[in-house]
Amino acid sequence: MQDTLTLALWQTPYADSPADALQRLDATAAQARAQGADLLITPEMALTGYAIGPERVAALAQPCDGPLARAVAAVTQRHGIAIVYGYPEHNPYGKPFNAAQVIGPDGTRLAHYRKTHRFGDMDRTQFSAGDAASQVFEWQGWQLGLLICYDVEFPETVRGLTLQGADAVLVPTANMIGFDEVQNLLVPARACENRVFVAYANACGSEGAVHYGGLSTVAGARGTTLARADREPCLRVVTLEHAALSQARQHTYLNDRRTDLYGPLTS
Repeated sequence: MQDTLTLALWQTPYADSPADALQRLDATAAQARAQGADLLITPEMALTGYAIGPERVAALAQPCDGPLARAVAAVTQRHGIAIVYGYPEHNPYGKPFNAAQVIGPDGTRLAHYRKTHRFGDMDRTQFSAGDAASQVFEWQGWQLGLLICYDVEFPETVRGLTLQGADAVLVPTANMIGFDEVQNLLVPARACENRVFVAYANACGSEGAVHYGGLSTVAGARGTTLARADREPCLRVVTLEHAALSQARQHTYLNDRRTDLYGPLTS
């Protein structure tokens, strides 16, 4: 069990191809590990691009154990670091899923998740919605959960992971300029109201007419900002501490919930 967990958030423009993305991922993983990171979080759909259209998404979609996954596993083993990355997952029954998975330093898959809340026409035309809530997984003594971009804007998603015992929520994202309230308000609020860490790794730069907002953020369990990027490409490294969680959880909203009153919220 580790008392600390060091995360690296990679804020980057999208590459021109998966091959280019993997080459850049390899270099960034080496840099993150050299700075002491245990786990590297990349943006939403990091290996293929996000605003690329339904035809290209479908053409690049792969199963969770496909060539992209094997390539990422080779990177994790080469550098001894876990990686969270986003990719289009092949769906034999419809449009691909917007998916993310975690590969450990030994190359094994630790967790997999499909985005459940689709944002706007782009998501709806390119992806099928996942139909399963995210599940907490344990790694190095930490209870971790995955969400993707728009998911974290719904209070229920982070609360659901918290009720499973999550210590930190890891969020690959492609949030656009014009929606800075997510990084400025919602990410800290989700962390504070649930007494968890929230790590939000955003893209930057542009894909055609789509401009990404950067401002990748790690919020502490009281809503304080532990790490923050600007709009430019960067690697932000931050260490999470179990002691800070314990201190924040001396007062937790979970103890005072009135679940008998909340039924109408899901009807």
